[in-house]
Formats: sequence, structure tokens, C-alpha cells
Amino acid sequence: MAVKKKARCWQNYLTGCFKPDSPNPIRIKMKQPQSSLMFHRISLSDLSSSSTISDDLSISLAGSNIHVFTLNELRVITHNFSSSNFLGEGGFGKVHKGFVDDKIRPGLKAQPVAVKAMDPDGKQGHREWLTEVIFLGQLRHAHLVKLIGYCCEEEHRLLVYEYMPRGSLENQLFRRFSVSLPWSTRIKIAIGAAKGLAFLHESAKPVIYRDFKASNILLDSDYTSKLSDFGLAKDGPEGDETHVSTRVMGTEGYAAPEYIMTGHLTSASDVYSFGVLLLELLTGRKSVDKNRSYREQILAEWARPMLKNPRKLIRAMDPRLEGQYPERAAQEAAALAYRCLSHRPKLRPTMSEVVKVLESLKDFDNEVSMGTFVFVSTDSTDSHKEKRHKKGEKFSNQHQKDLNCEIGGVRALGVRSQFDTTQLLEAHIDLKGSYKVQRLVDPK
Repeated sequence: MAVKKKARCWQNYLTGCFKPDSPNPIRIKMKQPQSSLMFHRISLSDLSSSSTISDDLSISLAGSNIHVFTLNELRVITHNFSSSNFLGEGGFGKVHKGFVDDKIRPGLKAQPVAVKAMDPDGKQGHREWLTEVIFLGQLRHAHLVKLIGYCCEEEHRLLVYEYMPRGSLENQLFRRFSVSLPWSTRIKIAIGAAKGLAFLHESAKPVIYRDFKASNILLDSDYTSKLSDFGLAKDGPEGDETHVSTRVMGTEGYAAPEYIMTGHLTSASDVYSFGVLLLELLTGRKSVDKNRSYREQILAEWARPMLKNPRKLIRAMDPRLEGQYPERAAQEAAALAYRCLSHRPKLRPTMSEVVKVLESLKDFDNEVSMGTFVFVSTDSTDSHKEKRHKKGEKFSNQHQKDLNCEIGGVRALGVRSQFDTTQLLEAHIDLKGSYKVQRLVDPK
């Protein structure tokens, strides 16, 4: 059963959002909720009556420590939106780095922030801005980006977030000259994003994120992932409702097929999008890449048939991983992605189930495969004995110690990262057991 759409009067949503000469502006009087048991998260559908908007919104945001900034204050903290503080630009508008402290507002924690300003000519506008304030103003979780405050003056709409120093997953994963993310980091990012989605889906009043993609996953200095950009988020179905009916929005390559065809939105739609993101982490490919051959342009269509075949999966894995990942964990992750991408929504796992599977993959971290190396041992007569380790073979603890040996008098910790795994490392071992690099041999 679809949710009935209610008429909304945007002018009544928040104070200070309209020109001073607007007749009878609504003034929101902030109140503290009488009891935590009485807390009720409001949504856009609740904001339909001018007599209750002020009270509902003020009660919901009270205690959330959301600050209302002036435009001049945001100009100060970003140095008038200086180009030197520019971080990027998305569908909503440009993002600049700034710094806030108690000189701007008493009691405000000193910290760097990201300030996102609405582009009047952009793809998103006031509705998306308001949606973000309502959701992030009330929801708190370790894997949701923290909203610090907002600004709403005349036609200006801005949002102030905690600063995430490593930027988006999209930049870290696909930027041309970026260092490749190791396997363990990719799994950590996937787990964090999955926990964020699970929290939204399992809230007392469920939320469907609707725009889950690599560019909306932000990373802190430790690669902890957090969901950002809630402009397209929707309240999920409640009671006897099975879905939310809405116009199709989102990003090509991530949107679930049933949502595109019918406009019926459920939490399973987010699960499908997560499956696409998991493919991106496994393959290093974008969800849509028009630069590839026609059959490889849509990642989910190209990769899904390979996910249950170990041999095909190896060919699909990101070559920048250089084979340095646990094969069994990769197969488990691929199987999970396969389930998330099922064309039958009811067969997809819940996000809690996804989290459980991903958490179990950390147990395979000690089984990382290594590239191909050739160690050549010589005796006093220079007769040679070769010991080969094939690509994909598990290394024992002793082999790992061997890789951390002295090579040419220099401590060669992490030899595997210093040489391309498509090459062979040839070394001489003298009678004392010391290692010396002779040359790199190209197997081709």
C-alpha cells in the first residue's frame, strides 16, 4: 500500500528561511522534551499543519546540539568561501573547509568543518536541504556523518558537517593517482557503511537512504566510513504498508531494478545499492563506466555472473590489489554481493545479515595471498636449487619471516609491496643464509 502524499507548506518549516518582509513569519521556540520516553522523530510528512510545525520541529531538534549559523559566520570560518578551502562539488553545491570554535558560538567545540552551500541552479534545492536537516538533525550514529548546524537566510541554504579528512570513498578508490586501498581497509569501509544502513533500516521509524553510492561515503583519518548526503532519504513503510511510492531518483548503476520499473521503494532497494558498492570494492571498477566496452559498462550486469565462479572471480578482482587478499574471504564477499544483487528483492539479505557476514571476513586476514617470487639458493660450488612460490599460494609464518630478511644489507620489510607481483624476485642465498637481490625477472 502506498503512502498518501500530503500537502506541505515549506514556509512554515524553519524560522529565518524567508525574507524579513514575509507576512506573519513563524517563530520556532526551542523546548526541551519532558522525557526521553516522549521523544518522537518527525518527518516531512509530519510537517503538514502550520499549527504544529514549530512545536514538532523544536522538540525534535532540542538536545541534538544543532547550531543555527548566520551567513556572515560561515563566511568568516571559510575565509569568505576561499578557493584555497574548496573541497569539492556535488549535486547540492560546492563544499568548503572551515574551522569553528567558541569564538563563533559559545560552547561550540573547536574543530574543522565542511560547509556545503546550495547551488540555486543545481540539481537539488530547498527540499533536499530541509530533508537533510530533519534526518541528520535527529539521527545519531557512529557511521552517519555528524551535522553540526545549518544556515537559512533568504535564498541561501547551507549545511555544516564534521570534516572528514580522507574525503569520499569514490576519490580514494577511483582517483587516478591514488594509492590502492588494501583489502583489510576495503572490508573495514564496507562494514562501516553496512552498519550505517542497518541502523537506518532498523530504527523505530525506518529510513530508506535511496542514494547509497561511493561518493556519499566519507572517510575519516582511520578510514572509518560514514554515510552523508541525506537529501534523497525517505521514511520507510510502516504498519501494513509494504513500500513507499515515490518518483524514481538516485544514481544510475546503483538503483535497484524493481525501483526503477515501479517506483516502489523498500529497504531492499538500499541492499541492492550496497551490493553494487561491494562490487566496486572487489573489482576496482565504477558502477557505470562508459569508457569500457558495451557489455562491461554496467558493473552489476557484467560482474554478477562471475561472482559464484572462483576462477572467473580472480579475473574480476581489482588488479591493483596485486593478489594480496584472502581468496576465501573474497569468495565469501562475492557470494554476499551476489545475494544483494538478486532481482527478487525478498531474496536479498537484510543489512544486519550483511554486517554479520562482513564481520566474519576479518577472520581470514592472516591468509593473504602473495605474489610470485623465486628464491635461488646457492652453495659453495654455485650449484642452484630453486624454491618457487606460485601466485595465490599461502605463505607460512617462516616464509613471511623470510620476506622480512636483510636484502643487500638493507631491511626489506614488506618486500611484496616493493615489487610488482607480475614479476619474479630472484635472490641468492649464501652459506650464512643471507639474502641478496640479484635481479627482477619478467616472466613474460
